[in-house]
Amino acid sequence: MAADARQLDALFATIAARKDSDPASSYTARLMNGGAPLCARKLGEEAIETVIAAMSGDREAIVAESADLLYHWLVTLAALNIEPSSVYAELARREGRSGIEEKASRPQNNTPGKAE
Repeated sequence: MAADARQLDALFATIAARKDSDPASSYTARLMNGGAPLCARKLGEEAIETVIAAMSGDREAIVAESADLLYHWLVTLAALNIEPSSVYAELARREGRSGIEEKASRPQNNTPGKAE
């Protein structure tokens, strides 16, 4: 398979297929069995590990942690029954707008606990 963004869709399909597998034999099923809160917690842990790798400047660590982050992001989406295409559509909607303009268009406090 080519090393490009299509791998995200292929990985999401694998994650969705393992959603109801035996948690004893599938890490993905174990995460799903814990529900969205467990999946989101693991996503947060991977985000922190990615930040740490980025701050260290270790390219190999950044790549590895980024792969872990994307996997856990997809697991979290699957746990919430959200298709990656919904995220892709939101990115497409924002394309061509400045980040400042896009942030200004959002309702205030639309994400609980989010610091700007």
